[in-house]
Amino acid sequence: MKIVIDPKKCNASRGCVAACPENAISIVDGVAQIDESRCDLDGMCIPACPNQAIGYKEGRDDDD
Repeated sequence: MKIVIDPKKCNASRGCVAACPENAISIVDGVAQIDESRCDLDGMCIPACPNQAIGYKEGRDDDD
């Protein structure tokens, strides 16, 4: 499982950046990006996004 961001819904509101205790989210070219090596999957960023652009994804990393 991993946390993913839908770039079509993301408007870089930065709520997710502020909510992430692991500093795993940054804004790159106007879209939030997750550093999977820092993400602990706690999901604090999910309710912090006003556009519902963040969620969990089941499966392996190579299933994209």
